[in-house]
Amino acid sequence: MLTAAEVLAQNNFGNTRTGGLAGPMGLFLILVLAIATVLLIRNMNARLRRLPDRFPSASGPSGADRVDAVADPTDGIRAQDSSSNAANGPQQP
Repeated sequence: MLTAAEVLAQNNFGNTRTGGLAGPMGLFLILVLAIATVLLIRNMNARLRRLPDRFPSASGPSGADRVDAVADPTDGIRAQDSSSNAANGPQQP
């Protein structure tokens, strides 16, 4: 009969030396991620250097003129009366 000490003392993990690819594979993945990060940082720095120092200010209408500057969303198109198309059912505009 097995005692509790004998059960706990058994090596149920198998041979830990075979299939020991986790360490090198983890190192490879870390190196690939580090290289990708460095390349991304270099790319973003190059893009930031190409930006102008100052952007032109938005010179739009100010104050009361701004209300008049809003475009007509219908572009002058009149909506049809839905009561005349009642027999055809609801229609998409």
